Amino acid sequence: MRIFLAALVHETNTFSPLPTTIASFEELVLHRPGQAHTLDRARRSAGYAEAWAQIQARGHEAIEGLCAYAQPSGPLSRRDYEALRDELLADLQATGPVDQVVLVLHGAMVADGVWDCEGALLTRVRRVVGPGVPVGALLDLHGNLSPDMLGSGAVLVACKEYPHTDYAERARELLDLLARQSRTGRAHGAVMHRAPLLGIFGTTAGPMKDFVVRLKAAEQQPGILSVSAFHGFPWSDTPHTSAALLVLYEADDAVLAQRAQALCAELAGAFFDLRETASAPRLAPDAALDAAVAAMDGSRPVVIADGADNPGGGAACDSTFLLRAVLERGLRGVALGMLWDPQAVAIAMAAGVGARLALRIGGKVGPLSGDPLDVVAEVLAVRSDAQQTGLGGLKDDLGQAVALRVAGSNADDGVDVVLNTTRQQVFSPDCFTALGIAVAAKRLVVVKSTQHFRAGFDPIAAAVLYCDAPGSLNGNLAALPYRHLVRPIWPVDAMP
Repeated sequence: MRIFLAALVHETNTFSPLPTTIASFEELVLHRPGQAHTLDRARRSAGYAEAWAQIQARGHEAIEGLCAYAQPSGPLSRRDYEALRDELLADLQATGPVDQVVLVLHGAMVADGVWDCEGALLTRVRRVVGPGVPVGALLDLHGNLSPDMLGSGAVLVACKEYPHTDYAERARELLDLLARQSRTGRAHGAVMHRAPLLGIFGTTAGPMKDFVVRLKAAEQQPGILSVSAFHGFPWSDTPHTSAALLVLYEADDAVLAQRAQALCAELAGAFFDLRETASAPRLAPDAALDAAVAAMDGSRPVVIADGADNPGGGAACDSTFLLRAVLERGLRGVALGMLWDPQAVAIAMAAGVGARLALRIGGKVGPLSGDPLDVVAEVLAVRSDAQQTGLGGLKDDLGQAVALRVAGSNADDGVDVVLNTTRQQVFSPDCFTALGIAVAAKRLVVVKSTQHFRAGFDPIAAAVLYCDAPGSLNGNLAALPYRHLVRPIWPVDAMP
């Protein structure tokens, strides 16, 4: 079959201080048909890589259109969103007739005046290909499910795991469902049920781990094709922002339609019932460091997640609150990363390995970044080709990166800090080890991430702690100035 494959991926934090432009996509992934120099990067992008691999494995022809990813940040301008949207649609029209359409999207993309970019795009894709062509979308579980997304008739499949370790499995599921439609000529039925809650719900441990098992068990019921739990994106202030359940089912049976409705409502209720227990405790900085010191076992590092400054949710990734607290306490054997600070990176790279210099690091974007830190730093390493293993085992470029020692004189008593120029969260220890930092030998590791780091760090960690420092992704959702959220919703509102 001829399958059109494209991606337009952005998780929009409407409270982020960082604007999103076409240049934001050019910095991460912006591949256009016929551009050989960007094709490899597109095929190494989470979701797209797995979908492309599935199409190849089945012996089909992948007709690759626009592939665009940007780091999470603020809303796009309407002009830039429409330019990317229209480019993708033009690619689709230029291919001629296709047998299927596969789109890799996020689910929480917002532009000025467009609350639901994915719904708007899917609606237009449907107009281009007509009612008979199967259309599918592979989505992030932090998407905000909307009626327009369902109304497009697209097969919607969201990853179930957080961290998102199941993109390959979900891509296989999506292609299976599209193949079913192509083979039978029958569309699916879809029902969604809103769960009025928001939060960060990792699936590496109970109760969310058990909830994922329950979702998969529900898919084994006769006639049920797929079940997705959307967690919603809490830092997206839109009328669609919320957790939600989606059930896809065989659409030729009225009794099955009622069962699917009941199942969706049951699972949405079960998700809501987990609201108080599904999130790991997030500690204030001093409490997190107290707990870290108590958990140190001398053989493996304690890992603290600085989720409030996670660029994977739109934060600046240059906050200094935790680093300042570590230095003030005189803690040693510490590694922290990654701080997004292109200016400090340029200075350190110019000085070179072995240099000791006075340097101002972090705290540059705004008040939620904290004050900059003035340190005397030794340059341990500089690289322009360092990578880390990201989602699905794919490699992410760090840009220019440096390792600095900002306290202590040797590896045992120093505080080592990684700075880089391509803003991104920590996924794996690679972003430290690529710069010569033996992270597994540290007593404490602080990562700018919320949950995705766990796939890489759990095997080496004595304990994992979550910190709720000041930042663009601070967990006190009730304090955010929401204006468009449908209320009531937990935890912004008290709910029984």
